[in-house]
Amino acid sequence: MNTPKPKPRRDTRQNLIDAAIAEFEAVGFDGTNTNRIARAAGYAPQTFYRHFEDKTAMFLTVYEQWYRDELAQLAGARSRKDAARIIVGRHRATLMFRRSLRQLAHGDRKVALARAMSRDVQIGKLADAAPGRPRAELAAMLLKIERLADAIAEGEFEDLEIGEDAALAQLAQTLFWIEAD
Repeated sequence: MNTPKPKPRRDTRQNLIDAAIAEFEAVGFDGTNTNRIARAAGYAPQTFYRHFEDKTAMFLTVYEQWYRDELAQLAGARSRKDAARIIVGRHRATLMFRRSLRQLAHGDRKVALARAMSRDVQIGKLADAAPGRPRAELAAMLLKIERLADAIAEGEFEDLEIGEDAALAQLAQTLFWIEAD
């Protein structure tokens, strides 16, 4: 059996995360395994377990990085349209990962809790931007944003013969805390 050549000695953990991101996006959570992630990163399979308990732990690490990166990108949005494009672009670039997230959140308690925690952080950001709004309203807004972004990324508006610009405009309207275009 050929042992893969290790990648340049950057952070092994981050190399594994980067490989997992690519694997989860290519074939989803169920389509990959820890050995494939390790080999894609350029390591022997046992290296994975020196850094992660299991594939779910890796998925959760990828998810945390994903939503924190999204928050960071949104912090630089100049307008509602810009923010809508950022959100949809990220959802479109990670369709398989997001599908896996939705599926796992319904069957794996750890993933459900991590998703709830990330949503809580996001609701906190919304509360900072829109003080005084009830938490239930902010939660509904977040879920609406997620659903609209996924629908645009997945082509559901196109299936209804609604152009992307019109769909993005609907999402942009939902982003009430950002300055209007």
